[in-house]
Amino acid sequence: MRKTILAAAVMLMTAVPVYAAPSINGSTGLINTPSADVLREGEFSLGYHHLKDGGAGSFNLSLGNNLEIGLAGFRYDSDSNKDNQTLLNAKFSLAPETVLTPGLAIGVEDIGGKDKRTFYAAASKALPFGFRLHAGVGDGRYDGVFAAIEKTINPVSVLTGNNVFPSTTLIAEWDGDRMNYGARMSIVPGLKLDAGWRHSETYFGLSYTY
Repeated sequence: MRKTILAAAVMLMTAVPVYAAPSINGSTGLINTPSADVLREGEFSLGYHHLKDGGAGSFNLSLGNNLEIGLAGFRYDSDSNKDNQTLLNAKFSLAPETVLTPGLAIGVEDIGGKDKRTFYAAASKALPFGFRLHAGVGDGRYDGVFAAIEKTINPVSVLTGNNVFPSTTLIAEWDGDRMNYGARMSIVPGLKLDAGWRHSETYFGLSYTY
């Protein structure tokens, strides 16, 4: 019995991503929604996502163990009829994720109200076999409930020799308006490649957390 409990605890802990990554909206999270994760003390992240009608860049910084602040800049093509925007975000961790309890966080995106100021609360919890659940409530951009599920595929040998497929996380999320789907691949520690389908359009991106 003791060995079973220990094995389950190990699976839960290893299901949690080693490095957080920014969402397209800037806050640490998934595709279009935040998670309960915040950057650890001393960490920062940089990200860029190429969208069909432009691109989104982000910079996040940890201020202590529980507070993350960041900027998200959206730059659109001239024929998109959208205005360029730079948004200020902040997220505060209320409780870290443990083997038995979910992580909890509250946050705000677009503090200055340049586009759509959004307050939210999010919870994240790792499950066995590489799954992780996220759920939250928010106004503005999220318009009620948002949720996501991740499935991490650990490195496995492909073909023969030393060829190894990098650890990849598959993501499906409801952002309060639509379903989004994507994959996040760990190239080297801290460096992640993202690609998928967001609001019926493809996207791809690259992020680095240090």
